[in-house]
Amino acid sequence: MSEERPARPSDIARAALDAARAASAARPKPTRRRIAGPKRAWSGPGPGADDPQPLGRLVDSLVSQQDWSSQTLVGSVFGRWDTIVGPDIASHCRPETLTEGELLVVAESTAWATQLRLLAPSILGRLRAQVGGDVVTRLRVVGPTAPSWKKGPRSVRGRGPRDTYG
Repeated sequence: MSEERPARPSDIARAALDAARAASAARPKPTRRRIAGPKRAWSGPGPGADDPQPLGRLVDSLVSQQDWSSQTLVGSVFGRWDTIVGPDIASHCRPETLTEGELLVVAESTAWATQLRLLAPSILGRLRAQVGGDVVTRLRVVGPTAPSWKKGPRSVRGRGPRDTYG
């Protein structure tokens, strides 16, 4: 005679596991849903174009795509003026405008303007070496300007106000 023994917890767990496996096998396989956006093609183990890029490389590619290379060279003359001419000279003058290859430099005094005119060939050499190309071909140095007494669109020739304060 076969005697039924009481069900052990391990037998109950095994029966539940077999039933779950059978139910899972009977269900249809789910398909993967795509979220909106283009289908992604994996680039593989090496770096790809859609991987994060260093900021300097992105800026360089943007400058070349937009053809901003001449504007960036002009901007580097003004932005790097202290390193190009040195801190001693840069503390006594500043670049004002750059038009058609001529850089206008304003000195703080007439003595510094004279000194900068004497240093113009070496400053031009430094500009060519560090900025490159023919960005700056001539250097025009001017001294400080006196205040203007002209107020408004009309003026009278002469020395300006003399005895008008009394």
